[in-house]
Amino acid sequence: MLHRYRFDGIVVDTVAHTLSRDGKLLSVEPKAFAVLLLLLRHADELLVRDQLLDAVWGHRHVTPGVLTRAIAQLRSALDDHSHEPRYIQTQHGLGYRFIGTLLPPESVAGEPSAALPVADSDVAEPVVAASGLDAQITAEPDPVPEPLPPPRRFAQWWREAPRLSLPSWLRSRALLIGAGLLLLALLGAALWWWGRSPVVAGASIAVMPFSSLSDDAADRYFADGLAVEMHDALTNVPGLKVAARQLTATGNGDAEGEDVRRIGQRLGVATLLDASVRREGGRVRISARLSDTSTGFTLWAETYDREINDVFALQGEIANKVVHALLGHLPGKTAGIAQRLTPTNDVNAYDAYLRGLALLQRPVGEAGNERAMAAFTQALALDPHFARAQAGICRAQIARLEGVSDAEAFTRARQACARAQAMDPGLREVSLAMAEIARVSGQNEQALQLYQQVIDDPALRADGLVGQARTYAALGQEKQALQAFQQAIAARPSDAQIYRLLGYHHWLRGDVPKAIDAFVTATVLQPEDSRLWGSLGGLYLAQGDTVQAGHAFNMSLSIEPNAGALTNLGTMKFDHGEYALAAELFQQATVLEPEDYLHWGNLADALAAAPATAAQAQAPYLRAAHLAQQYVDVRRDDAYALAVLSWYRANLGERARALADLQAARALGTQAAEVALWCAQTLTLLGDRAGAHGCVETALKQGIPQQRIDALLSLQRYAAVGNGERRE
Repeated sequence: MLHRYRFDGIVVDTVAHTLSRDGKLLSVEPKAFAVLLLLLRHADELLVRDQLLDAVWGHRHVTPGVLTRAIAQLRSALDDHSHEPRYIQTQHGLGYRFIGTLLPPESVAGEPSAALPVADSDVAEPVVAASGLDAQITAEPDPVPEPLPPPRRFAQWWREAPRLSLPSWLRSRALLIGAGLLLLALLGAALWWWGRSPVVAGASIAVMPFSSLSDDAADRYFADGLAVEMHDALTNVPGLKVAARQLTATGNGDAEGEDVRRIGQRLGVATLLDASVRREGGRVRISARLSDTSTGFTLWAETYDREINDVFALQGEIANKVVHALLGHLPGKTAGIAQRLTPTNDVNAYDAYLRGLALLQRPVGEAGNERAMAAFTQALALDPHFARAQAGICRAQIARLEGVSDAEAFTRARQACARAQAMDPGLREVSLAMAEIARVSGQNEQALQLYQQVIDDPALRADGLVGQARTYAALGQEKQALQAFQQAIAARPSDAQIYRLLGYHHWLRGDVPKAIDAFVTATVLQPEDSRLWGSLGGLYLAQGDTVQAGHAFNMSLSIEPNAGALTNLGTMKFDHGEYALAAELFQQATVLEPEDYLHWGNLADALAAAPATAAQAQAPYLRAAHLAQQYVDVRRDDAYALAVLSWYRANLGERARALADLQAARALGTQAAEVALWCAQTLTLLGDRAGAHGCVETALKQGIPQQRIDALLSLQRYAAVGNGERRE
């Protein structure tokens, strides 16, 4: 096995786990990187699909489609094409082989590695970080990812030390000094680790994600849902400390020996509960195990084979055994466990609810919320009194409102929340849904009160803290908002969606670098979500890094066609003056998400930019303005939407309304950079040259790249360059 593989300016570093072209890092998912390493290590050999699936995925819970997607990502990163491959050849029906020409291995004393240093790790699934980041990201298989490490300058020096040229009389002394320094460093690190490691509590437990042994990979949600329900039920047991909910598995899904001890130390718990679930026909088999994290030994393990209708009683039986093993007795009242684990008497309704819950908590793509709503609706059809499913519909509708600016989703959300409250007004999930309604309605004080009720429930603590963070942000209380975000991350550290919302928070405040950092972490935690990659690409584009933006957009579209990536990719083409291609991409976005005003406005801009299609722009501008007005009627605190609406009004000749919307956007004081950019365009179109010049200067001060300003159609006649000069 080589340290580095090189071909056509591409370097694959197996130690640093990086992929680069001409010194610039490329971004691929961990599984795709692992597939590439296998192909390189067996260059010119045919690797059949089952070989690759076994080696990279363990052939568990996956379909051949995941391999196809990994190959597509590699082709995108390497600029390879399936019909004329230079590197990866497809043997249809069989597998793949690497056909590129590898350069000879470098000698040990050769030039230093071009790859940036990355923290050492025992991880089997590396992530290749995008270039331009201040820190290299490594995929952490443990349930709680460590903070992103800074560049390992000491590690880099240590690797290069044998190459340093020292006089012979200094070599032995240098060795002694180096050994002494290393000993001191190790001692300091040990003391630091001892001080930061969480104290293990006696009666404490972490519920690990349950593994699915079902033949159908789509059945994964059932095992995930059982683990979440078990975790949330145990949090209601007095005297039992339960670690934050774990959303990611620990590597291969096995918690044996040293792994158990390491995980226990990281989470500060005395025991781990893990299980495997197999559902076939009308039966379910659950193999559960409780492990001691101080020794790695199994305290008890048992396999249950029951009818699927017995799943509620089975969960309660496992929970009671866990509590008895840890506390030596069952607390006086165990109704909390039973109530949590039996939210309905219909097992099919419960199955649909678990499917909806998985999609709500870990949405995949833009259609994730719609699929969640469909699952919750199915649960309610089977059990019309299933309050938690009704509350799930309310939250999914709010997510749609905020995700794709669908104003009508707000009306549907209020109706769903009212029904849920009528079913069970004391249910904490209902309080969470009502808090979301209050927040998006601008009733911030009421929202904070409702979120506080939710925070008191350990099962929903992270959701409540995120809601509080977003409410504090709306009130302009930045310090409290960031504190609540950090507390939410501590409560659920492996939740990519919390990092997504944190990144959005930074973007709203014009801090694009921090927003990028948060979204990079989100893509590491949930690389299969196309929306995260599309948003990351949009942030790179806002920063002026079109290369990384293009990689992120291609990654998003390789997962699934989605409106977000298409419209961001269209924006990049628009900025390069490719208006016809941009219009085509925007048109596709309107088909996928017809209720989002941005897609229609972008389409109108692209049509207006070319003389041949300018006459066609009026209709999409009208549609965009109508949808945007509906949205801001609900979200009057969205400065970006108001500023964009003012641009649509200006293009429709509605000068007074355009200026009123622009004034409202600027008065809010949020999203200053983007508002200034839209202000410059609107005032330029309305003939206010002095006002437009002031907005351009504000946009530049807020970090909008000069080339982005110059590319906008309305500023072609008048723009401010960096030195303050004007040009026509």
